[in-house]
Amino acid sequence: MIEFTLPWAFALLALPLLVRWLTPPHRESQDSLQVPYFQRLVLLSGETPRSGASVLRRRRMQGIVSILGWCLLVLAAARPEWVGDPINIEKSARDLMLALDLSGSMDARDFRDAEGHEQNRLTAAKDVLEGFAAQREGDRLGLIVFGNAAYLQAPFTDDRETWQTLLEESEVAMAGQSTALGDAIGLAISIFQASDTTNRVLIVLTDGNDTGSRVPPRDAATIAAANDVTIYTVAVGDPATIGEEALDLETLNAVAETTGGASFQALDTQALEKAYDEINRLEPAKYDSLSYRPRSSLFHIPLGLFAALYLLALPLFALLSLRRQESVHA
Repeated sequence: MIEFTLPWAFALLALPLLVRWLTPPHRESQDSLQVPYFQRLVLLSGETPRSGASVLRRRRMQGIVSILGWCLLVLAAARPEWVGDPINIEKSARDLMLALDLSGSMDARDFRDAEGHEQNRLTAAKDVLEGFAAQREGDRLGLIVFGNAAYLQAPFTDDRETWQTLLEESEVAMAGQSTALGDAIGLAISIFQASDTTNRVLIVLTDGNDTGSRVPPRDAATIAAANDVTIYTVAVGDPATIGEEALDLETLNAVAETTGGASFQALDTQALEKAYDEINRLEPAKYDSLSYRPRSSLFHIPLGLFAALYLLALPLFALLSLRRQESVHA
């Protein structure tokens, strides 16, 4: 249907009437009669000559063209638009950030793939994460990698292919040998704060305890909860490991519990897949439905009609005026 952006412009339709009512008509002075014996005619008639004026009157067709042209200009000034049928778009209502541990211990070959072949922890994590990402249709995914420090590998994006490429390019120890879990949570919080989405989820995959964060993981989790960030932790590796590579399951459980998330432990690829399946169940896809109506401007149509009208009318009126003058002289 057609709508007008500036409907008040139609008030201008009354402007010519106001001008005609408030201003006097144009008068053009001219001799009413031209004769070589004017003075003798005055003496014989006994009339006193005086100045006068004639009011030029338009032809009826000129009036019609003027009114129609003014209506077309006012119509263009009202900015007509063609408004199409509503179009509904479903937009992701969730930003999901994955934080991947790249410490040196992720190179341990204690995982087996579906065919029973040994693979290191990072390779197993990548395979499972790719499958997990494929199921998160509609979510905007981001990727943080952390070791001695935390780095943003992929900002939030709908581009699954680019996200998976950046995941594949992640290598063991590229961020350092240590595990800065608290810093990874802190970096995720700062990225979420720049996001408009209120449904915020962080999934942390790590195989060691925090060894060098500026903010302890539990304190970072408290800040995350205040910013409505839900954290799911996935611990990979052998819980019997000791030293810096030991799993701090107590801290991981506390981080998840503080933010309303959940904590999982994966000793093999199958357990890792089950952990992400459970996260899928706990965080089903959510969408915001957006609706808009396409608009196409139409103001050029009345302007074009106005130009065409006057391009046709002006030569026609000039021709009629010329013929009238020729008939008078004849």
